[in-house]
Amino acid sequence: MSINCVVKVGMGSCGLAAGAQKVYDRLSELHQQNPNLFRMEKTNCIGMCYCEPLVQVDMDNSSVIYGRVTVDKIKAIYENHLLNQQILNEEVVYSPDFDAPENSFLNEQTKWALRNCGVINPESIEDYESRGGYSAVKKVETWTSEEIINEILKSGLRGRGGGGFSTGTKWQLAAKQVNERKYIVCNADEGDPGAFMDRSILEGDPHGVIEGMIIAAKAIGASQGIIYCRAEYPLAIKRLRIALEQARNKAYLGPKFDIYVKEGAGAFVCGEETALLASIEGKRGMPNKRPPFPAEKGLWEKPTNINNVETYVSVPVIIMQGADKYAAMGTEKAKGTKVFAVTGKIEKSGLVEVPMGTPINKVIFDICGGVPDNKKIKAVQLGGPSGGCVPANMLDTVIDYDAIIKTGAIMGSGGMVVMDETTCMVDVAKFFLSFTQGESCGKCTFCRLGTLRMLETLDRITKGEGKIEDLDMLEDLANEIKNNSLCGLGQSAPNPVLSTLHYFRDEYEAHINEKRCPALQCTALIRYEIDPEKCIGCKLCKKNCPVQCIEGELKQPHKIDNEKCICCGACYPKCKFEAIKKY
Repeated sequence: MSINCVVKVGMGSCGLAAGAQKVYDRLSELHQQNPNLFRMEKTNCIGMCYCEPLVQVDMDNSSVIYGRVTVDKIKAIYENHLLNQQILNEEVVYSPDFDAPENSFLNEQTKWALRNCGVINPESIEDYESRGGYSAVKKVETWTSEEIINEILKSGLRGRGGGGFSTGTKWQLAAKQVNERKYIVCNADEGDPGAFMDRSILEGDPHGVIEGMIIAAKAIGASQGIIYCRAEYPLAIKRLRIALEQARNKAYLGPKFDIYVKEGAGAFVCGEETALLASIEGKRGMPNKRPPFPAEKGLWEKPTNINNVETYVSVPVIIMQGADKYAAMGTEKAKGTKVFAVTGKIEKSGLVEVPMGTPINKVIFDICGGVPDNKKIKAVQLGGPSGGCVPANMLDTVIDYDAIIKTGAIMGSGGMVVMDETTCMVDVAKFFLSFTQGESCGKCTFCRLGTLRMLETLDRITKGEGKIEDLDMLEDLANEIKNNSLCGLGQSAPNPVLSTLHYFRDEYEAHINEKRCPALQCTALIRYEIDPEKCIGCKLCKKNCPVQCIEGELKQPHKIDNEKCICCGACYPKCKFEAIKKY
């Protein structure tokens, strides 16, 4: 066999968490036995997080991806596929050459922002260049600032960080400012629960982000770039720093424009651009009033352009393939593609990139396989803790900034959390509001105290202590917070409450009027009962009860004393005979 055989191991955070390092180390041992048999490479997550660890084998006549690879499986792959060219079909999850079980997951996507993730070695600038990397920087060497900005305007690219503001217009505003020093900032402070789009791009294609920033710097006349990345992303930061040093060595970065990484301390509010700038300056991350906007007076009071990771990584491919091709995808007001981190009650969790205008249900069902265990989908949370819940009967809504806003949710940075019939929507609203309330910087009275009062009310409702007038109070307070908070965090914090109140008011009313949680999730509203006809008296439930509220003798039906029961649910999963019912 020739050395043209390449074996790639996915070494992103998701792969490493699933055991990819052990797989890679075992493969290295096997490679040492026969170094001319194949070439080993590291790559990143290709988006199939549910199948990690992933190992891709490329030969002259085939390409396959093996999923859920263990140390034992990698040895079998070596002995069968690499030594004898016998593909282990039952272990293959994806292949462009034949029908594999997960082909639809990747084949139904359109990858622009994720074009290099899971394909190249993110720690090799040569790998990036081999796929056309830094060609866009070379292409715009002779372009004027106006020509670059016009191309981005023509593409229709809008900021992928949540607000959806026109990228070209933002660059145009910064370019018009007359100042001897300007800054380019990359917002990589991804803080939404369940969102990992930016992390995966930084880990898998750091040079793509750097190249986009170089082009943006030329467009506005900036001399310094900063990537603000949360310190909880150590692998992303490591690969960014490797990529930056490689870019300097090849003179893509240098005296005229350079970039450094600023590590954030993990405050969610620092995703808001004025709070982010304050944090870079060494101040407490708190938002400031606008205007002036950062394009006029930003970092150290100099003109500053801020875009997020996905926005910058989209720029080089727009320059190389042309604005018209990018603008041909999507809707009238939302062009190109969007990356989503799909999590929750879903068969195939991971990263998905689709053209704007794609219906939400296509992502959920056609690409990600729907809800597991034959359960029904109830809602999809879009936009993270600042977003809203879209009910199942509205999942034909297309992915478009305006269309999603009409549902009461927002596009956000791209979090998509799927919820099934076992999800309590009151508890969901409480969870997300708890997050935003805890992350409030405290500068605004409405955000600081208003969200706290809302959270206290939701807590009472989930405990069965709510009153029906609480619902009107929640709506009134939510609207006051939206209208009077200083920044986007406060203005959008009530969205989960407002959207669930609008679409799932009956669940709130059941908690209040009937002291019942329809989804059987709120502990204080759940009761347990043992069916004497099914109970065989095995005593497993009794042994696991922390408060000894279960009575009964061996081989005799047991009974729960509801006066003593704390509704912890410890007994429920222990019963092998489905004798314990909760209601």
